[in-house]
Amino acid sequence: MLGSQEFLLGEFQRTMDERFRLSIPSELGDLLAADSPDCILAKERPGCLSLWSAPVWQSKLDEGVDLVKQKMRAGRLQNRIGQVQLFGRLLSTRQRPVQLAGRGRLVIPEGFREFLGVSPGGEVQIVGAAVCIEIWNPADWLKYLQGRMPKFRRLFDRLSK
Repeated sequence: MLGSQEFLLGEFQRTMDERFRLSIPSELGDLLAADSPDCILAKERPGCLSLWSAPVWQSKLDEGVDLVKQKMRAGRLQNRIGQVQLFGRLLSTRQRPVQLAGRGRLVIPEGFREFLGVSPGGEVQIVGAAVCIEIWNPADWLKYLQGRMPKFRRLFDRLSK
């Protein structure tokens, strides 16, 4: 899902209001929605949602789904029907189209609220993840960072060589 867009980088703390709305920082939202306010909100991991440009997401998703369908038509997934069903279930609930409203306002839809695990009035971390924007439950974000930050240098070296 890499495009020619600029990297989305930065870490911001925001408060979810009583109607499950939050403001995406303009430093991130303006870049993500530069071509269109249409976005896709996806469940990434417990305590984390990701926000993608809809055209970028849909293009990559269509490619992947078409490949699975081709494999099904060719009979290459006959013995993996359980995995195909699991794929369908997760795909059915994983994403939802959303729009960034004025001032970068985003409403977190039902089903995604519980996955994020933040109550109205609660804090969230908004993180630029280079190709998308992530919305984190702060406790899950800290735990994630503690496990991943020690490996940053090795990752940086691998990606930049």
